[in-house]
Amino acid sequence: MMVFITRCYKSARAIGIALMLATLAVTGGVAGAANAGSIEPVDASLNAAEDGYSLAANFNVNIGTHLEDILTKGGVPLYFNLEFILERPRKYWVAEHITSRTEVYRLTYSGLTRQYRLSSGALHTNYNSLEDALRGLGRIGGLPVVDKGRLLPSESYDAAVRLSLDRAQLPKPFQLDAITDKEWQIAAKTLRWKFVMPNSLTVSP
Repeated sequence: MMVFITRCYKSARAIGIALMLATLAVTGGVAGAANAGSIEPVDASLNAAEDGYSLAANFNVNIGTHLEDILTKGGVPLYFNLEFILERPRKYWVAEHITSRTEVYRLTYSGLTRQYRLSSGALHTNYNSLEDALRGLGRIGGLPVVDKGRLLPSESYDAAVRLSLDRAQLPKPFQLDAITDKEWQIAAKTLRWKFVMPNSLTVSP
């Protein structure tokens, strides 16, 4: 009986969100000021840490009007993937894969507390405004990505990082819109740069 009630509640909630957004679109609440989102990388670097190197990166994050509405007015969580990859180029062969890491971030809004929460694993940070939450999402610091034993002194490596919306985590009624409708999409660019391993690994005090 409890399982049946839970399923009904989830179905009713999904239908309610869809109806709410449809009403906004008809009345101009969404379509009147709709704009697509974007995630622009600003800078990124690999910094010496105790056991290797950590990633620092900054992004300008704009989720657009549609996703802001389903987050704030519909209570739908948004998921973002931070993807990092490090390769060693080789002259006569394909690049050697050194390491990669994907970090998942969950952005939610509570109508009860009127706060936004950004979560990554067991870590949570609350924000009073969406602007502050998106600024926190776009600020990556001290994320361990590679052990020192994986890198060769004086070698050059190709690094790349990208922050993007995980559309597969959206409720199914919105997944098709997120693919076909540009106003639901968040354009995400990849930042690439060269990293040269120093002769010795040192950690700044």
